[in-house]
Amino acid sequence: MARRGRARQTPDDGSHVPFDYRNLKNTYPRKTVFSEDEVEHIHRTALRILQELGIRVLLDEARETLVRSGGTEGDDKMVTLPADLVSEWVAKAPSEFVLHGRSPKRNVRVDAETVHFTAGAGCPNITDNAHGHRPGSISDYIRTVKLQQNFDIIAKLGPCVEPQDIPLHLRHLRIMEEQLTLSDKAIFVWARGPEQTADCLECVRLAKGLSPEEFEASPHCFTVINTNSPRQLDRPMSQGIMDFARAGQPSVITPFCLAGAMAPITTSGALTLSHAEALAGITLAQIVRPGVPVVYGAFSSNVDMKSGAPVFGTPEHMRANFGAGQMARRLNIPWRSAAGTAANIADGQAAAETQSALWGNLLAGANFVYHAAGWLEGGLVFGVEKFIADIEVLQTVAQAMAPVDASDAAIGFDNIASVSPGGHFFDAPQTMELYANAFYEPLVHDWSNFGQWSESGRQTNDMRAAKVADRVINEFEQPPMDAGHRQALTEFVSRRRNEGGAPIMD
Repeated sequence: MARRGRARQTPDDGSHVPFDYRNLKNTYPRKTVFSEDEVEHIHRTALRILQELGIRVLLDEARETLVRSGGTEGDDKMVTLPADLVSEWVAKAPSEFVLHGRSPKRNVRVDAETVHFTAGAGCPNITDNAHGHRPGSISDYIRTVKLQQNFDIIAKLGPCVEPQDIPLHLRHLRIMEEQLTLSDKAIFVWARGPEQTADCLECVRLAKGLSPEEFEASPHCFTVINTNSPRQLDRPMSQGIMDFARAGQPSVITPFCLAGAMAPITTSGALTLSHAEALAGITLAQIVRPGVPVVYGAFSSNVDMKSGAPVFGTPEHMRANFGAGQMARRLNIPWRSAAGTAANIADGQAAAETQSALWGNLLAGANFVYHAAGWLEGGLVFGVEKFIADIEVLQTVAQAMAPVDASDAAIGFDNIASVSPGGHFFDAPQTMELYANAFYEPLVHDWSNFGQWSESGRQTNDMRAAKVADRVINEFEQPPMDAGHRQALTEFVSRRRNEGGAPIMD
């Protein structure tokens, strides 16, 4: 198995244990850009948008649900929502929950202090050194599941690449079967219509051996809902909010408000619009099932005003994250943001933009950082070597969040005294005791000098990353799965495939 970057911490009993990347606590200080009064002003303005301007809801059932609960329908499928109505329903969303993996050891706790990283997702294309840039296939999809399963720093599965060689009416079935057998982590489900969603949720239930009541009692999977900014919920997304709420499963309700394009050009204006759209989606979910877990989504960056293309890792992207964190904390709801890059290949620009965006997320206190590994070209491409390179960074920032031991034993006065002035600590007692596991061991970075690097073939970072990815995939070991649950899943998928699968919702 590929080396995972690792280090050791010293617990109270003095023994050495591996660093645990699961359920990380974000210990970095929270960066803010707004005063408390400004946060409240943005929140009130977002409520005013929903009350006076409204949001277009294209799904009849969703629109009728909002109207029955106190909203008002206007022309062209617009719905206005009273501020007190929105506030009442949003307050019912829980501030924390546990997302259950297929294995309990993969459960993801979500609260105000946790931070979880997920891979780049939703990419129609994939690239790697061996085969170049190409449309995603099912074999590519399987490779990305194996990569995500291998690294604990990736908290839950995401749809890294679309397997475009599988027809849309069958794709969801193949994807669910691969996710649930190749991984024991919590999984993603596309909200692409009620029939496909029902198939996917049934796959999760069967793979875990749960009754319908047990399944609906706890979160076992999740979906992402993107509004059609500005101020519109389309039919599949509205349906997805309702389907997942009914099933007791969380929706990550995420406006994609690019400043200067689908949102005002100012950071505060873009955040206000994003906040309003998120509030509308959360309100719908809570009306359908009060208390269902939801995640407040905020993915606001800006566009290149010369071309209109989305860009990431910019100062505006970082500031928007800082502000979004404040808005999420105003609601006391877990929230997601995203890293990412507009770069076309895994070069210096890609690394710099991804890390700038990542730090914007960490300092903003995001509970989920999406697209944190492997995302290229604004989400059009998943890069295999980029994924491995990003894993290195994620493991580094995660371990930097660990507390620092300042006990007498750690400071080591006697150890310091044992080394003469001008000497060295290479063979000091404390060094000899701890050296094997004292520091983070790199996954792909090369710390050799120029001569050693040259003698080893002058391997660049992406070349080393390709070897790591190949090793992970070639040595992959499928996590154990109950034989009865596996059979039930296989039989269901086979039956639904023979029945013709299910269409996506337009």
